[in-house]
Amino acid sequence: MGKKAKKEAETACKEPFEPLHVEGTTPETVVLLLSSQEEDILVKACEAIYIFAEKGDDNKFSLLGLGALEPLCKLISNNNRLVRRNAFMALGIMATNGEVKSALKKKDVIPSIIDKLSLEEDTVVHEFATLCLASLSVDFVCKVQIFDNKGLPPLIQLLSSPDPDVKNNSLEIIFNLVQDQKSRLAVHKSGGIPPLLELLKSDFPAIQHLALKTLQNVTTDADTCNTFREEQGFEKLMEILSNTDFSDLHAGTLQVVANCLSDSESLQLIHKDGGLKRLMEFILTPNTPDIQSNAVKCITRVAHSSENRKLLHEQNVEKVLVELLSVADISVQTATCQAVSVMSFHLASKDSFRDLGGIPAVVQLLNNESLVLKEAAAQALSYLTHSNQLNMLAVYEAGGHEVLVQQLNGSCLRTLANSAATLGNMAAQEVIRCSILSLGAVKALVEPLNSTDTQLLVNTTRCLAVLTCDTEARAELQRAGGLHPLVNLLRSYHKEVLHNACWAISVCASDGPAAVEMCTFGALEMLQEINQSVNRRSRFSELAMISLLNSNLSAKYSLTSHLASTDLICDGFYDAGKARAGRRILTLEEMSKQPVNEHRPIIVVNTAAEETVETEERQSNASETDTSSKAERRTPRKKKEEDKQKDEPLPEKPWKMMDDVSLQLLIKEAKESIIPLTDEREQCAALARLVSEAMGGAVEMERLHEYPWVLHLSELKFQLQANVVPIGLISKGIYGHRALLFKCLADCIGLSCTLVRGEYNRAWNEVLLFNRKERPAQPCRYTVDLMHQPGSLLAPNTLAAVQYQTI
Repeated sequence: MGKKAKKEAETACKEPFEPLHVEGTTPETVVLLLSSQEEDILVKACEAIYIFAEKGDDNKFSLLGLGALEPLCKLISNNNRLVRRNAFMALGIMATNGEVKSALKKKDVIPSIIDKLSLEEDTVVHEFATLCLASLSVDFVCKVQIFDNKGLPPLIQLLSSPDPDVKNNSLEIIFNLVQDQKSRLAVHKSGGIPPLLELLKSDFPAIQHLALKTLQNVTTDADTCNTFREEQGFEKLMEILSNTDFSDLHAGTLQVVANCLSDSESLQLIHKDGGLKRLMEFILTPNTPDIQSNAVKCITRVAHSSENRKLLHEQNVEKVLVELLSVADISVQTATCQAVSVMSFHLASKDSFRDLGGIPAVVQLLNNESLVLKEAAAQALSYLTHSNQLNMLAVYEAGGHEVLVQQLNGSCLRTLANSAATLGNMAAQEVIRCSILSLGAVKALVEPLNSTDTQLLVNTTRCLAVLTCDTEARAELQRAGGLHPLVNLLRSYHKEVLHNACWAISVCASDGPAAVEMCTFGALEMLQEINQSVNRRSRFSELAMISLLNSNLSAKYSLTSHLASTDLICDGFYDAGKARAGRRILTLEEMSKQPVNEHRPIIVVNTAAEETVETEERQSNASETDTSSKAERRTPRKKKEEDKQKDEPLPEKPWKMMDDVSLQLLIKEAKESIIPLTDEREQCAALARLVSEAMGGAVEMERLHEYPWVLHLSELKFQLQANVVPIGLISKGIYGHRALLFKCLADCIGLSCTLVRGEYNRAWNEVLLFNRKERPAQPCRYTVDLMHQPGSLLAPNTLAAVQYQTI
């Protein structure tokens, strides 16, 4: 081509093309037009996509698949206002689809959208830009992006837009953002409270509800509440509450009110302006149950502050609440019971509820079929009766204890817990406690001990600790199998559960049989472990340990190697030697049933009288005579049944301790020969000589190694074919055996002494006597010699006493 022809062709390309009308009949074609460089085409293509997308989610999803999202995200920043507007319309309507929204989150489009929220932009742009952000703002990552890109200030400005859709969309975005603390603070600092309050007057219920929900969130911040109060927010809320046309807003309004009254300063200021009185009047105004229950919940939230409770009491809130208890609606009654619970933390309020007749009204609600109401009523009674004797009596007189015991057999854990708490409070009074016990409360409390619910365990164990002050109650708990689950709670790492379990165990341990049974369940070992722990140890666990040992002297001597003068040995006491740390102490019955072994014998004390042989023979002869006379009257059928019974194995005979006639004779001799003596020193010496004679007499210290006490005990075990040996049968005893016998006899005749175990089979008794040589006479502790010079009293810290105890 020549230069002239080429130049003519270039000139022709610069000339405008004749207008061409393009008609796109398929979405694919229109999406392709979004890449055009001509603004008119872009305007029409965006408009066409908006119309197509508006018809349904399938079309939106189809456009996403055709790749419409990418060019639209670019076109919202186009310099042409029409292109921008139509692109926002298309993007905004598409963003309402879940799939499109997910794809949009991956695009960095939020900064571009926020940039177009300025007041200079077209209202249509505002509408669809905020619609797009409203869809995205439900996502946490998108919320962070909106906040970080300074999206809140322009959104707050748009709350004053004349267009209701812009207001609604902006409000929805702000509501989503204020779920996070930093956004709530930012709304307050950006001046968001006044426009939010203004929106409460909107003609559109959706905007009013959304504004209230947003205020519910932002007014949880103290600074926001101050601004809210300064903007006369409380007054505006009371206007809504006073307007019956806004009844649909009352529930949400009351929640905002509760936030505003949560701090005592706000409550005081509102009270000065008469706002609190107006609120009380509103609560009593006949209204829908939903509104009344929300109004009471508002009072409950306010009452969580001690200063607020005092102010509410001054406003006679108790009278309002007692009146609401009679409202025939479960939600109102439930909310009122919850308010009563919180107000009961104020001591004067407890008395007010009683004086106003509130307690019988709450008791009556326990009979309602609603589980939620029963729970709330039981909780209210637990707080009303806490440390208040008159309220306990009021519940008792209203028959509340009877219903509460019945509730213990229910299935609702919270009701069970609250009922146990109330009964535990009331049982502090003896008259009420006896009545509660007569209703079978102890048996009903056994099953809850197996629960895993912490609060139920706390309340149940506390209730049992109070109820088992009664002897019969302890016996009933043992019969009902309650001791085992109670002991199992010693494994709990919850502080209050553990404390109350220890408390209940310490009370139950005042009965010897119960103490022994708890020891068989491992109570002592667990308490030892607890008391060695820095974190779990407490005065409760120490008290439980002491109580168990004081009621189980065999275990006490085994673990501590010491019995005090107040620890009186009785039948069933046994000495199995010093216990190993962490190992369970076996009962006497368990040890008796073990095969004979090579270990040292278990020495047992049994002073019970033996049944005479004559009585047994008479019973046997009478039985034989009766049997022979009946045999003549047997029928073949009866004979067959008896033969069958003979073939069946006989039931195992119950275990009983071996009789100890020798010990009975020693006790008799001690009472006859020692009690008549008037001097306590002479009594100690005489008893020491009696013990020495019974145990083989005096043994010189130098010849102690020749004393055949080990062989003697082995022979006794062999003769008895048992590991357990009655102490009265021992005729060659050493320190430990003599000291135990001395303590046993001394306790029987009322002579005060201790029993101390040392090392290497050593044990001794200490007595407290007055030293006559001192003026005035001072009590002094002496060790009683039972082995070498029986009857000698060895002064403390002397060589003789030290040798006796250690060599």
